[in-house]
Amino acid sequence: MKIGKATDVRSAICAADADTIVVRGEDLNRDLIGKVSLTEFFHLSLTGKRPTPAALALLDATLVAIAEHGLVPSVQASRMTLAAAPDALQGAVAAGILGCGSVILGASETAGRLFLEIDARMRGGAAIDDAALAVVRAWRESRRAIAGYGHPLHKASDPRAHRLFDVAREQGADLRYVEIARAVERAIPAVLDRKLTINVSAAIPAVLLGVGFPIEAMRGVPILARTAGLIAHLYEETQRPIGFALSYHADRDAIYDGELPAGVTLKHT
Repeated sequence: MKIGKATDVRSAICAADADTIVVRGEDLNRDLIGKVSLTEFFHLSLTGKRPTPAALALLDATLVAIAEHGLVPSVQASRMTLAAAPDALQGAVAAGILGCGSVILGASETAGRLFLEIDARMRGGAAIDDAALAVVRAWRESRRAIAGYGHPLHKASDPRAHRLFDVAREQGADLRYVEIARAVERAIPAVLDRKLTINVSAAIPAVLLGVGFPIEAMRGVPILARTAGLIAHLYEETQRPIGFALSYHADRDAIYDGELPAGVTLKHT
């Protein structure tokens, strides 16, 4: 069985011989090591181009904004995995990343695709608020999540989103998608019958699409950022272990509401 159309193996990312390592057309040792940041290298490796100053600043800002989230489920999964397998740092990191989907980490890609659909209507002549309302309504009718709006803690507004928008303005980036994100915020009450404000997951594509970051790699931004955060938590786990405590608290607080055998009473139910 053949998957895809390629019949030979080709890649434009990296090549090497005994003396030289080439990454995206640049000499790794001569041009990159000690001369570019990891963020700049990531952009180069991903797109084949050095980032503009605005693209670099915004990519860096989004990575910082999304790296740390406290003891959220992905972190708990990582710390409990390391507690059970302290020799498997890679497995513990993977445990925290494997849950990337439409709710956790994947929301930025979903929001970005929403913005692009609105943008397509605008390029066809629709006014921004009309386009936003039509697309949000269509997504709602098809039961697609309106990702990137509302937050359990930052109910009035997400300060990270506002800061990312400030950075975009400071860098002179194209704010077209920021305005689209705000139009979605205005459209939501008419469709969902409640107000939801922009959170960081919508702010990330709003600023990155404006500097040409590809939507197909948008989910990679929070994955990359959260990997750094997970490694920090896992190092702390080696110094101040709480993985088993997290498991204990979950077991202690869980309520069994199933049937019991005749004559059996569980003390903790």
